[in-house]
Amino acid sequence: MTVKTRAAEIGVEGIGKDFGTFTALDDISLTIGRGEFLTLLGPSGSGKTTFLMLLAGFEEATRGRMTLDGRDMTRVPAEKRGFGMVFQGYALFPHMSAAANIAFPLKVQKRGAREIKARTEQIIEMVGLAGHGHKRPDALSGGQQQRVALARALACEPPVMLLDEPFSALDKNLRGQMQDEVRRLHRETGTTFVFVTHDQSEALALSSRVAIFEQGRLQQIAPPREVYDRPHSRFVAEFLGDINLLPLSDTSRDGDMLRGTFAGRTLRAPGKAGGETLAIRPEYMRLGLTAPSSGNAIPATVTDLTYLGADTRIDLRGPDGMALVMTHASGSLPDGLAPGTDIWATWPEEKGFLL
Repeated sequence: MTVKTRAAEIGVEGIGKDFGTFTALDDISLTIGRGEFLTLLGPSGSGKTTFLMLLAGFEEATRGRMTLDGRDMTRVPAEKRGFGMVFQGYALFPHMSAAANIAFPLKVQKRGAREIKARTEQIIEMVGLAGHGHKRPDALSGGQQQRVALARALACEPPVMLLDEPFSALDKNLRGQMQDEVRRLHRETGTTFVFVTHDQSEALALSSRVAIFEQGRLQQIAPPREVYDRPHSRFVAEFLGDINLLPLSDTSRDGDMLRGTFAGRTLRAPGKAGGETLAIRPEYMRLGLTAPSSGNAIPATVTDLTYLGADTRIDLRGPDGMALVMTHASGSLPDGLAPGTDIWATWPEEKGFLL
């Protein structure tokens, strides 16, 4: 069942938040588009949850301005913003049934009994809880409790949904199921979602854009593929997964590419002059047993192999003892590949990037 809600645009201009002498957020400016799915990503203490609490109205900004569809909401209290909120710990009322939990915000808004009943039944069906509305939270599984929390937040057709690491307590399989559920609910409701996580793969899988925080600053905001394949900084590159970093010397322009030398080999990558480190993700590397005639390639020695199912992680010792890593489809590994094997690590020029 599809239940469309209105979506809002949020503007953030120079927002900062201090706790005493500690600056938790510093000069954050961005626009959260109407109906988009924005994920706030970063390590613990990076400021992502503080930023979400400012959006919710649970914290007050020290400086800066926030708008909702162009109207100033910087000092508007949480209860007047009308946002839906899903907490890390669900925050369900244990003495109420699932249906009563979902209906509660509608009762607070003093909607009519008939409307509350119809809306509650509608939202229960939408989140896949048909037949479970009479149960209390302690009679529901973790995934079902999470669905109740989502349903309660969506019940009032909020213009913005805020989700604070809602899957952190779920096991891997259930977490994957709930990611699919949230993606579906976002698509069907059309509302604006702002989602906090420290899980990089979750952020890349769910989002229309990812905002990466570090030490209270916004490091980059872009679609998932862009932040992964073309990060703006070494921090973003390393935070989003394994990365091989090769220092270049004697760099120069070569058409649309930058050319440099590493361990006596000429390597090329897209980028502007000034980049001194060539970065390449492990999954873009290829394994060769003989030296290629052209393209990016460096010699290396296998130091370890880790079977991961469909893929195998291959740890390498490159020139000057540099540690490198590549991933390779397990089903097509060369026969006899083992620690001590000398190989060539190759990759397409366009898959590298410069930092």
